[in-house]
Amino acid sequence: MPGSNCAAADKVKPAASPAADKPAEIAGNISYHAQYSPHFSPLAFGPEEAFYATAESVRDHLIERWNDTYVHFHKTDPKQTYYLSMEYLQGRALTNAVGNLGITGAYAEAVKKFGYELEALVGQEKDAALGNGGLGRLASCFLDSMATLNLPAWGYGLRYRYGLFKQRITKEGQEEIAEDWLDKFSPWEIPRHDVVFPVRFFGHVEILPDGSRKWVGGEVLKALAYDVPIPGYKTKNAISLRLWEAKATAEDFNLFQFNDGQYESSAQLHARAEQICAVLYPGDATEEGKLLRLKQQFFLCSASLQDMIARFKERKADRVSGKWSEFPSKVAVQLNDTHPTLAIPELMRLLMDEEGLGWDEAWDITYRTVSYTNHTVLPEALEKWSQIVMRKLLPRHMEIIEEIDKRFREMVISKHKEMEGKIDSMKVLDGSNPQKPVVRMANLCVVSSHTVNGVAELHSNILKQELFADYVSIWPNKFQNKTNGITPRRWLKFCNPELSEIITKWIKTDQWTSDLDLLTGLRKFADDEKLHAEWAAAKLACKKRLAKHVLDATGVTIDPTSLFDIQIKRIHEYKRQLLNILGAVYRYKKLKEMSAEEKQKVTPRTVMIGGKAFATYTNAKRIVKLVNDVGAVVNNDPEVNKYLKVVFIPNYNVSVAEVLIPGSELSQHISTAGMEASGTSNMKFSLNGCVIIGTLDGANVEIREEVGEDNFFLFGAKADQVAGLRKDRENGLFKPDPRFEEAKQLIRSGAFGSYNYEPLLDSLEGNSGFGRGDYFLVGYDFPGYIDAQDRVDAAYK
Repeated sequence: MPGSNCAAADKVKPAASPAADKPAEIAGNISYHAQYSPHFSPLAFGPEEAFYATAESVRDHLIERWNDTYVHFHKTDPKQTYYLSMEYLQGRALTNAVGNLGITGAYAEAVKKFGYELEALVGQEKDAALGNGGLGRLASCFLDSMATLNLPAWGYGLRYRYGLFKQRITKEGQEEIAEDWLDKFSPWEIPRHDVVFPVRFFGHVEILPDGSRKWVGGEVLKALAYDVPIPGYKTKNAISLRLWEAKATAEDFNLFQFNDGQYESSAQLHARAEQICAVLYPGDATEEGKLLRLKQQFFLCSASLQDMIARFKERKADRVSGKWSEFPSKVAVQLNDTHPTLAIPELMRLLMDEEGLGWDEAWDITYRTVSYTNHTVLPEALEKWSQIVMRKLLPRHMEIIEEIDKRFREMVISKHKEMEGKIDSMKVLDGSNPQKPVVRMANLCVVSSHTVNGVAELHSNILKQELFADYVSIWPNKFQNKTNGITPRRWLKFCNPELSEIITKWIKTDQWTSDLDLLTGLRKFADDEKLHAEWAAAKLACKKRLAKHVLDATGVTIDPTSLFDIQIKRIHEYKRQLLNILGAVYRYKKLKEMSAEEKQKVTPRTVMIGGKAFATYTNAKRIVKLVNDVGAVVNNDPEVNKYLKVVFIPNYNVSVAEVLIPGSELSQHISTAGMEASGTSNMKFSLNGCVIIGTLDGANVEIREEVGEDNFFLFGAKADQVAGLRKDRENGLFKPDPRFEEAKQLIRSGAFGSYNYEPLLDSLEGNSGFGRGDYFLVGYDFPGYIDAQDRVDAAYK
């Protein structure tokens, strides 16, 4: 067949060999899957078919390890961590799996027998569309790390069919289309048809004769488990990411209505089930959208907790005492931000209504089981749910939340009289606006968890000193810091083999892959010119690979000898991609004003910006449009395009990051100080031999301490100055830098097209007001940013 390697495939005899680690046996196992686990017509064996057969042969290894690990946990009955997250940004699994299993070379040889390079097959895999940003990538790094450390852990998430969206860039800017990662199937997931739990919505609460309460009626869906094995690096175990899919049953299909021609109403519950796992973060501007988001969150929490309880009871039978009081010594539930907050009232409900425990015992168990990770200080991201919507969708949970709130207030009044005046800001239920009473999810998490952590030293201090300061005076030992981390396997060893080989060669061990402290062994070679040359060659190879990706994805040719300057992250005003593009606009204006001789002295630079703007976030979408409009002019201007290119990288995801990060030389982490909880891409860039231009925000503070001030181009207001600067702005005391005004004026002049950027520029102007007054201090930090970029140019030369 054209484009198929059938002849080569026919020469390899199929033989099932799940634990194969020799190239010939692996090839036989791949051939076996191509013939006996077929998903395509029998004559086809193109790159796509070869990828799926290869992935399924790797999955055999993972299933074997997964089964062994599961049996081991069942026998030894350790305490297990259960990580609840609405997002997992996994990336492609093939490279990671064969790398962690230590069989990359064997697989590369095996697929050659079919006429393929392993890299070509890797390129066939679609990124799993289960996450969006740092929250989801952190969750995935944690799973990899916990598997590598042989920790008994389990991830829980939702199996989104269409993910967030696939980003397409047109003349109008960002266009959102549904992700197609599941249009065929995922070779990594294993449906568990024996792991199914009922999840109820709506209904009402019945009071039984003994005074106990029962939630009944409403609609009941089924949660079906899909397991994705997560292998540790050079370990014998594989832990699991368990994803839930929402289903309705055959009984929920109304055959009478269907035969009567009422096709849509006959399958209403099936349609509603499909909506739950259709999209990550469905738009919540409408009441229907809010209800669907709350349904998603509860669906994840209820199915996951029922699963944990079932597994506890399964193992409880083997224990001597088998008491519920042992639950917290066997189960640790970690909430990744406020999205899974409903785990708290759901665990209470399951213990009281299903298992017959009293309030005090159920509360003690819940409190000792649940921990909460806070990821943000942004008010709009600290979830608040309408009490009316909550009572309608989850009537029993609303009762439990009301009781938690009542008991918390009583405890403060009886034991902390001095805090009585602070109760209004600390309580879980906020009725200050009688028209819109809300449940404060972050407050519910803090009140109900035994431990609360921030994700970088600066962020955790802000939580303790500002956001949760009142709670700290009640529970001083509840609050901790756990600075975020990344897996060095995916983010250096596998995505940057050139640099990895150099590191291993010079420090004479590859153990750094699971012990990054060993990288300090490079310091004694810091002045060795041979190392410098090898390092520079590795960076150039990565830059050439990145230049090819940019050409393929955008049609723009970039020069690998120019300074590669990259900012990739979710598009948000606090992350200040607008500051970056205004800086590029100012640079363009200065280049246009230079003589030919002056231009010769310039450091040529390629500015790359990538990320998705949330579909309903208008100003973020305007920023995406502006970057593309500036790029269209700058890149086609023969007077300057040797010295400056501006490129928007479309559809940023993990696989794109794996090309961008190794090729970067300068990385921008320029959020308004005090607003980025941690950041983890800053860690990935640093690990790949890249310097940072940034503010003292999130993990930047700790990175700067590690890499040294000389390797960090610092600018901008500090976190403790921000409130005062906003106040000054409100009082009309801000004097804009002339360079800032020049950059805005050039955009207003129509130099970058006729699109109306007035609303975007308006957000930077005025002294206060919604969408005005430069809340994120772009204007204040602009002069320091331009000066820092001048220092970058000089250092690069």
